[in-house]
Amino acid sequence: MLDPQQIKIVFFDIDETLYMKHQQYLPPSVPVALAKLQQKGIIPAIATGRSLCSLPLEIKQLIGALPIELFVTINGQYNSYRGQPLQTYPLAQADIERLVAFFKQHEIDYAFVSETDVAVNRITPEIADALDPITKTYIVDPDYYLTHAVYQMLPFYTQSQDQLLADSGVLGENLRVVRWHDYSVDLLAAEGSKARGIQAVLQHFNLTPDNAVAFGDGLNDLEMLREVGFGVAMGNGHSELKALADYVTADIAEDGLYKGLQQLGLID
Repeated sequence: MLDPQQIKIVFFDIDETLYMKHQQYLPPSVPVALAKLQQKGIIPAIATGRSLCSLPLEIKQLIGALPIELFVTINGQYNSYRGQPLQTYPLAQADIERLVAFFKQHEIDYAFVSETDVAVNRITPEIADALDPITKTYIVDPDYYLTHAVYQMLPFYTQSQDQLLADSGVLGENLRVVRWHDYSVDLLAAEGSKARGIQAVLQHFNLTPDNAVAFGDGLNDLEMLREVGFGVAMGNGHSELKALADYVTADIAEDGLYKGLQQLGLID
């Protein structure tokens, strides 16, 4: 079991871990739990697939109130502390050009994600359905990558087209996709994940994985839970993540985050 004395940092996913995306609801127990962590001298850190530009209002308020200063964002591709980048991993221009040409050929819509923007090639009802719960401030710029660093792409296609992408070879050896919505996937570097961002953060603070705990719920949290010394899955999490986790806490709607921290002896 976990030795609470060893723990110096806890990484939290946002959607369906800290925050209920579709209800736009932050359980009142969450700020209390994170403040108690800080009182114990443990750093609460965000580890999310989102960019800093697309954090929900309730999370921004939480960040400001505590404050939270450490962020692993865009699935570990943009990592920052006190407003300064620690490690960043932009996609190569040549890879993006190849992907854009492929998506245009197959009439697949796409978005670019940077630390400041989500830029879509156009707006459709399907894109709005996927993106609106995350951010409504996306811009339309199909050539955004020509003038900005891009850390992740979001192609918009259903599972029926998964095989098309796999068979095409367009991802090569150095890119991969992780589905986050019925109509969209995260497209990022093959070695890119929250785990890579966490490695950069731990290195910065001279910590080891044994000093870290992580809470998550989704498929993009698999590497994160493997990376840290102790991984916690939310009760509402994906079955694959729960199978991997060291501990499964209650559902987010039942104060799972607070109860999990309490159960592990990290807060009273």
